[in-house]
Amino acid sequence: MGIWMAIFILGLGALAAALCLVVIGVVYSEMMDCHIPAGVCGRAKLHMVHCLLIGVAVIGRILDRLGLCQQVRFTRWCTGLLLGCRRPVPEGLRIKDLTFAEVPVRVYEPTISCSGKRRGLVYFHGGGWVSGSIDTYEEVCRFIALKSETTVVSVGYRLAPEHTYPTQLDDCEAATCHFLSVAADGYGVDPGRVALGGDSAGGNLAAALCQRLARRQEGHLLAAPCAQVLIYPALQMADFNLPSYQQNRSVPILLRARVAFYFLQYLCGEAYACPDLLEGLHVPAELKVHYGRWLDPADLPAGAQERSFKRRVASQHDGEIYHLVKDGLGPEVSPLLADDAALSAVPPAFVLTCEYDVLRDDGIFYSRRLERLGVPVTWHNVPDGFHGIINFYNKGWLSFASAEGVLGRVVDYMKTL
Repeated sequence: MGIWMAIFILGLGALAAALCLVVIGVVYSEMMDCHIPAGVCGRAKLHMVHCLLIGVAVIGRILDRLGLCQQVRFTRWCTGLLLGCRRPVPEGLRIKDLTFAEVPVRVYEPTISCSGKRRGLVYFHGGGWVSGSIDTYEEVCRFIALKSETTVVSVGYRLAPEHTYPTQLDDCEAATCHFLSVAADGYGVDPGRVALGGDSAGGNLAAALCQRLARRQEGHLLAAPCAQVLIYPALQMADFNLPSYQQNRSVPILLRARVAFYFLQYLCGEAYACPDLLEGLHVPAELKVHYGRWLDPADLPAGAQERSFKRRVASQHDGEIYHLVKDGLGPEVSPLLADDAALSAVPPAFVLTCEYDVLRDDGIFYSRRLERLGVPVTWHNVPDGFHGIINFYNKGWLSFASAEGVLGRVVDYMKTL
């Protein structure tokens, strides 16, 4: 071996070692910044999952800085490998990959005989509008379809930052309206028994679409959604200092700072304004007062304030940041902030929250508002749950014991429709 080849190989080895040290150092630093309370389901395993996801993000950031691959694309690819393994189709279920109004969907049809027309669920996956896919939600949709004997349509809407608001909501609307128009003849589903559902960002899309369809219902739809099924939904971007944001700010897999990042990616594909959103500088004083009626911590159950919470209200706002994100304060991005007339027109809701989730209070406030407006609500809080828990249902060593119970609550509600 020549001297120059030996030097080249040693250089590559040194570079690889340095890269490993950088990744390990950053991952360790991130791990030190996270805090998983003792009451969380599978606490030790969640630490490992968080470490794995942080490692993926760090490597993606390095590749992005080197101009080799965008961080978001790399993260999506790795998440798909981790969570998107597709198993043989189980007995009692038929699965088809189709396109509804040019939007990719996967339809899960129970094959067991049914005396009448079935119920249906149009499902929008989570992932902060930037990740997640039909494949990564395969196990979730299979479980709901089989256990509740429901035809489930999983929607593959386009993702940010390549596609920003309202692309995702438009895709979901197009797929939903198409399914409602063909449900009876094409799938044996009663269009009057079709619910919209989703988790996290998907729950946001489901809630927002219910409001949009309620506004457009007259003469435009053969049927309207019969219910909204919201699993730890993100429902507002006006206040990132609610008790759940403070109490669970460092609980994986959704940290407080990431929520602001995801909202910005959805709205405009930018990220520089994250600190301003977290400080509340994007909301003018008069709007803070207006939204305060619906985001008052005093309106939360007593248990929601047992852990540390300090009321924080920004005394000023930044006009430039407000202009950048003002669409996000509207009801199509923040469904919780809709006026009473819009909310009173939506269908009954099932809202599931997790105690150790920054988005817990969004779901609670939304449930309270609907109840006061006379909209039937079923609310359930998972005492040991964390954000994203259903993503790990039936994932082998990545599975969490509470995940099946969470999906079981969804199935129980679906059976009532």
